[in-house]
Amino acid sequence: MSDYLLDESPLSPGVIYRLLSGTVCPRPIAWVATQDKHGNANLAPFSFFNVASVNPPVLAFSPLLDGSGELKDTVRNLNDVAECVVHVGSEALVEALNVTSASVPPDEDEFALAGLEKASMPGVSVPRIANAPVAFGCKLFDMIRFGDQPLAGTLVLAQVVSIHIDDALWDGRHVDMEQLKPVGRLAGSDYLRISDRFAIERPA
Repeated sequence: MSDYLLDESPLSPGVIYRLLSGTVCPRPIAWVATQDKHGNANLAPFSFFNVASVNPPVLAFSPLLDGSGELKDTVRNLNDVAECVVHVGSEALVEALNVTSASVPPDEDEFALAGLEKASMPGVSVPRIANAPVAFGCKLFDMIRFGDQPLAGTLVLAQVVSIHIDDALWDGRHVDMEQLKPVGRLAGSDYLRISDRFAIERPA
């Protein structure tokens, strides 16, 4: 067994990243569309993602600064246009999702790069992925930066103002997991399907 007191014997950020991403898992994937002030669209996946609040509905995801301490295009765009569309990474679109994880110039459209069509999203100017089964149109609630050093995160709190969902997924009460087929991230290049599930009743 090993113990690490980071202030006294710090592990490198790269090692901490591998430890955190390898233990805090599986992680859902936010596939986030944004656009800059010129209308250039961006699409990128983030696996530091979850629900932060229900009333009001707020989603949280955290892009990391790159190895040079530079902001991701997603955060730059949110500074320009304080809106985004958050899609849930699903098995049917996982190859396209992976394509949009590539580092490309800010003015290159990842929708086009991945062969994805755009559709309008109510309540926001940012487009959604036309064939994504679920999407959340969001207005920026807040952003919290954890520093300027490489791999520091920017926690994005995005308030949901509209929802697009395929009728085959949602009966008004429950989401059909067999239709959605969300995927999760593990460490490295590994993803996870939800094909093996079990249920445990919560205590009263």
